[in-house]
Amino acid sequence: MNMKRSLTVMALVLSTLFTHAQRTYCNPVNIDYGYTPHPSFTEWGRHRATADPVIVNYKGDYYLFSTNQWGYWWSNDMSKWNFVSKNFLRPWNKTLDDLCAPAVGIIGDTMVVFGSTYTSTFTLWGSTDPKGNKWFPLVDSFEIGGWDPAFFTDDDGRFYMYNGSSNNYPVYGVELDRKTFKPIGTRTAMYLLQDWRYGWQRFGEYMDNTFLDPFIEGAWMTKHNGKYYFQYGAPGTEFSGYADGVVVGSKPLFDGIEVTPQSDPMSYKPGGFSRGAGHGATFMDNTNNYWHVSTSIVCVKNTWERRMGIWPTGFDKEDMMWCNTVFGDYPHYLPGKNPSANQPGYSAGPSSYFTGWMLLNYKKPVTASSTLGSFYANNAVDESIKTYWSAATANKGEWIQTDLGNVSTVNAVQVNYADQDAEFIGKQTNIYHQYKLFSSLDGKKWTLLVDKSNNKTDVPHDYVELDKPVQARYIKLENIHMPTGKFAISGLRVFGNGNGAKPAAVKNLIVLRTEKDKRSAYIKWAPVDNAFAYNLYYGTAPDKLYSCIMIHDFNEYWFKAMDKNKTYYFTIEAINENGVSEKTETRKAE
Repeated sequence: MNMKRSLTVMALVLSTLFTHAQRTYCNPVNIDYGYTPHPSFTEWGRHRATADPVIVNYKGDYYLFSTNQWGYWWSNDMSKWNFVSKNFLRPWNKTLDDLCAPAVGIIGDTMVVFGSTYTSTFTLWGSTDPKGNKWFPLVDSFEIGGWDPAFFTDDDGRFYMYNGSSNNYPVYGVELDRKTFKPIGTRTAMYLLQDWRYGWQRFGEYMDNTFLDPFIEGAWMTKHNGKYYFQYGAPGTEFSGYADGVVVGSKPLFDGIEVTPQSDPMSYKPGGFSRGAGHGATFMDNTNNYWHVSTSIVCVKNTWERRMGIWPTGFDKEDMMWCNTVFGDYPHYLPGKNPSANQPGYSAGPSSYFTGWMLLNYKKPVTASSTLGSFYANNAVDESIKTYWSAATANKGEWIQTDLGNVSTVNAVQVNYADQDAEFIGKQTNIYHQYKLFSSLDGKKWTLLVDKSNNKTDVPHDYVELDKPVQARYIKLENIHMPTGKFAISGLRVFGNGNGAKPAAVKNLIVLRTEKDKRSAYIKWAPVDNAFAYNLYYGTAPDKLYSCIMIHDFNEYWFKAMDKNKTYYFTIEAINENGVSEKTETRKAE
C-alpha cells in the first residue's frame, strides 16, 4: 500500500472514530443557544439565555421551540438538532420578543405556533412543512392572547389553550374553535398553588422566604389512559427547586370537577451540575415512550440566564406520572439506543436510560495554561454550572487539564463553555467552537482523543461519546477557536468508570420530620469515606420513590418539599467514580 493511500485510509478511520453516530446524550441540551436579546438583561455580562421549551413529535421528527431564539430546531434522533431561522414577528407586532414561552400544538396535519403576549397583535402561525420553514398566518391577530400559553388537541379533535403566569391568579384553560381559533365559552381556572400544603411550591432557593407568593406558570396537558395530566411550573424560574407539578382530572377543562394533585413535583432536580426542571412539555418519541423537556438554571449573569434538559418520563401501573432526573446530567441513552432494550425482561422504566457511566473527575486536581482573576481552574470540576474557570485570553493553545486520580475507563466527555467577556446580543447563526481533547496515562505522552479543530458549529455544551472506551488518567482540553469572549469552561466533565471499588452502603439514615411544619424534615446519615455524593430518593409510597436529590460533599440535608398531609418514604445511596452503593432500607416519615 503506497503512502498516499495509507494516509487516506488513516484519515477515514479517524473521521469514523470522531464522528460516529452517538447512542447517548447528556444534559444540558447541546444546542446553539442565542444570547440575551436585551442589553438591559446583561447585568454582569452578556450571556446565552433561553427557557420554557416545548418539543412536539411531528411526522416522526422532533421540533424544539424555546424563548427568544428567532427560530427553532428539528431533529430525527434527539441528538443532532438543526436550527431553522425564522422571524415570527409581523410589522404590526408591538413587542420586542420573538417567541417568549411559545405554545406549539398539532391540529390534523398542521403545526400551530404562538408566542406569549397580552396584546391582540401577535400572529397565530401554521405550517405543514416546518422543516422547510414554510409558514402561513392562521390568524393575523390572535385575540385572546396570554402569557405562557400551551395548546392541546384531544382524541376527539377538540382544541384547547392554557395560559397564565402569576403569583396571584391560577392558570386558565379554554376551548378554541378549530377553524376561527376564537374561544368557545369562558376560560376555566385549572389550578392555583397551595404552598401552605405542598412544600416544594414555596418561593425561594431553599424555600425559606415564605413571605413571597410563588409563581405558577408553564402549562402543559398530557392525556393518558383516559385521564388528563395538567402540568405546571413553580415556584420561580431562578431557583434550583424550579419544578413541574401535576394535577390529574377526568376532563381537559377542570371546571368544578374533582381533581387529584400528585404530591411530589413530577420533574424536580435541585442538585447536581445542571439544576432545575420546571416549565416544560411532555412528548412521545418514535418508540412510544414519553419524555419531558424543561428549563434548567444558570442565573449568574442575570435571572433569565437558563438552559434546557430532557428527561425520561412515563406512567406507572397505577397511572402515576413520573419523570426520572436521577443522574439527570450524566450520560443517558437516546430513544431506542439502549443495547439492553432487546434483552428479556427489559422495561422502559425510570432507570432504564442511564448508561451507568460515572463522573470521573469531581474536584480532582486541575491545571491550566492561565487563569483570569478569581475564575480558578477548580471551578471547572466542582459540578456547578454557576461557577467556571476562565483563561486569561481566547488564544489558540490555551488549555485545561484534569487528573482522574488513577487510570480509568473513559466513555465520554462533556465540554461546557461559559460566557466570559462575550460580545454578542441576540441570536447568532454563524459562530462556532473548535478544540482538541487529548488523553494520557502518565501526563507526559499524549494521544489525540477528539479532534474538533475543523468544527463549524456552535456547541456550548458539547458532548462526545467515544466510539470505544479508552484507558486514561489525564484528559486535556485545548482551545483552537472561541466564538466570542475568553476561553472559559464551567464544566469539563469526564464519564466512565474509575476501575476501583464502589462505595459502601450508607448507614444510619435518619429522617426527622418537623412537628410544627410537616412540609419539612432534617435528614442526616453517616458519611461514606470513598463517596463524593449521595442520591436521596423519596416518595409517598415505598414503591414510588420517583423523586431524587443529588447531594455533594455533605451528609445532611434540610428537606422542605413534602405534602404536609401525607406519609413519606426515603432511601439513599452513595456515589463515587466507580459506581453506586446498595440503597439503604426505606425509612418512613409520618
